[in-house]
Amino acid sequence: MKAIDDPTLRAVGLTLVQLSRLGMSSVVVVDCEKKIHDSDSGVRRLAVEQADRLAAAIDGHGGQGARRLDNVLITSDVDKESRSSLKVKNGTHIINRNLILNPLRKGQIPIVVPVAFNSTTQTLNHIAADEAILALTRDFAGLRPSLLPESDPQVAAEKVRSMQKELSLDRIIILDPLGGIPATDRQDQSHVFINLEQEYDAIKTELSSLTEARVRVSQTDIAPQKEDEPPCTLTSSNPISAFWEAQLSFATDVESTQLGSSGIPCHASGQAKVHSQNLELIHDTLAILPPSSSGLLTTPQKAANFDRSSQDSFSTPGVGTRRQRNSLIHNLLTDKPDFSSSLPPSRTQQAKSIADQASFINPETFFKRGMPISIIPNPRISPWRPPSPTSPSISLADPRIDLPRLIHLIEDSFNRKLDVAHYLSRIENRIAGIIIAGEYEGGALLTWESSPNNPSAMVPYLDKFAVLKRSQGAGGVADIVFKAMVRTCFPDGVCWRSRRDNPVNKWYFERARGTWKIPESNWTMFWTTEGVEAGEGKGVFGDYESVCRGVVPSWADNKGVVD
Repeated sequence: MKAIDDPTLRAVGLTLVQLSRLGMSSVVVVDCEKKIHDSDSGVRRLAVEQADRLAAAIDGHGGQGARRLDNVLITSDVDKESRSSLKVKNGTHIINRNLILNPLRKGQIPIVVPVAFNSTTQTLNHIAADEAILALTRDFAGLRPSLLPESDPQVAAEKVRSMQKELSLDRIIILDPLGGIPATDRQDQSHVFINLEQEYDAIKTELSSLTEARVRVSQTDIAPQKEDEPPCTLTSSNPISAFWEAQLSFATDVESTQLGSSGIPCHASGQAKVHSQNLELIHDTLAILPPSSSGLLTTPQKAANFDRSSQDSFSTPGVGTRRQRNSLIHNLLTDKPDFSSSLPPSRTQQAKSIADQASFINPETFFKRGMPISIIPNPRISPWRPPSPTSPSISLADPRIDLPRLIHLIEDSFNRKLDVAHYLSRIENRIAGIIIAGEYEGGALLTWESSPNNPSAMVPYLDKFAVLKRSQGAGGVADIVFKAMVRTCFPDGVCWRSRRDNPVNKWYFERARGTWKIPESNWTMFWTTEGVEAGEGKGVFGDYESVCRGVVPSWADNKGVVD
């Protein structure tokens, strides 16, 4: 918190005031890191000072102002012994929620200082900001210690409903100078969107393994290096390491300062731990909130819609620059990230501001509890390869596949009846795999198609891409499925076709590496494979075109003949 300079803090205060005017109330938790040699009283005093500093920044923009709260939390050493995997139980909870609700009802912005009265030792102690946020989240969700399963179920359920009617917690926001969670498949960038149900464990493991690798490197560096010995290549070979090393000029002298996550010095060796704690905090809070709630991890500068480079450009005579939209307000109004997570990195680079690219940071990651993804077969265990006598393709009769629900998904998405018999016959012995999102809310069926021009070439082909009507445009279902297809199943590329008048084509154009309107047909061909366009009708390009031209539609209305 103390590393946020005054101009940025004033701009953050303006953003919070603007949100309040839009009817979106905020409760802010300040985070002051406790270092090894700091006394508890010293950290408490610093936390109060930083809370007052933020309150002054908010009060400077008019409105009802802010109110510092340093007496709302209580903790017990006994309670900490019993915890559930969802962090429903914990040693810290709210003394009286009216201490927070009363300022909110007056239009004020409560600023919670992370200090709690310990009922066991009868002392006032500094606690981690993460612990305070979890306590607030549980209370806002109606999960008070006295209403846990030990209570009468009917009475507890009624009290929970009553508490939930008083307010709803829609968003968990963390401000951290490091920005979003780094992504291994997007060098110098972060995850745009994380579907926690699907990706949490894998990302957590990545961050943990990299932390361990850095510890081993630090230990190895103690030994002197020979003059003719090449330098360690861990950084250059690991995208996340490269990401962090690139940020050193930005983060070396900056501490992890957040309005809502435990602080750890952001030198290179500690960045993985900071990212991991941010990820864990948002996972734990969203796990006890309704599925509609979401999380956002962004930088103070992004939340402030403020950076010096943009200020400099405004001051240049004769140069007019459109003011950037405030991404925090945009996110709260739309419940979506700044741009789609399924866009290729080259497209998101174009969407980023010059200042963001210069600092090697993709400023934010958007989180949803999301939905599980089923990929059959699992490409991490059985990579998707063309069928062979020793490795035949899967069948839709596979017990892992619910064929009636799959057919319903396709028919509902396309608003057409499928000729099931013809379709099953056409894709028999050709299926590369199937991706299913949630309870058949979306999915993709991919096949291996032989090229009429080159029978020995097996072309990876997206045969069906479907999202239920009720899920279209909501929850990022299409993004989740598409991202799984191009980054997990077919990272080297895939092709597909769509009718020229298909309204979804704009979405496809944004995600494809290349497109081609197939002559003398009603089809547009798309692909994500690199270098296809160099073929000019030959090679891979020719194979793709012949497949997209030749696949016979399987609709019961037989309208495919006009294509």
